[in-house]
Amino acid sequence: MSSEVKDGGPAFPSVGEGFNNPLYSAPGMSLRDWFAGQALAGLMADENTEGFDWEFFARQSYAAADAMLSARQQKDKNDGR
Repeated sequence: MSSEVKDGGPAFPSVGEGFNNPLYSAPGMSLRDWFAGQALAGLMADENTEGFDWEFFARQSYAAADAMLSARQQKDKNDGR
């Protein structure tokens, strides 16, 4: 089993002159980080989370992100991509 994390690639890659040139482009955060951040933002928006273990929420957010990437990969396989 591979320990490599499949992060979905860049969420916000730069576009324009120099695209894919390491001197001029920036790949942005990974899609996994973006998904986890969105999940965490949803958890933080709940006013009933005061005093909760944020490390637990962070781990859960990445678990949700991994599930979203898995579902996305499954969809791509079903779509023939």
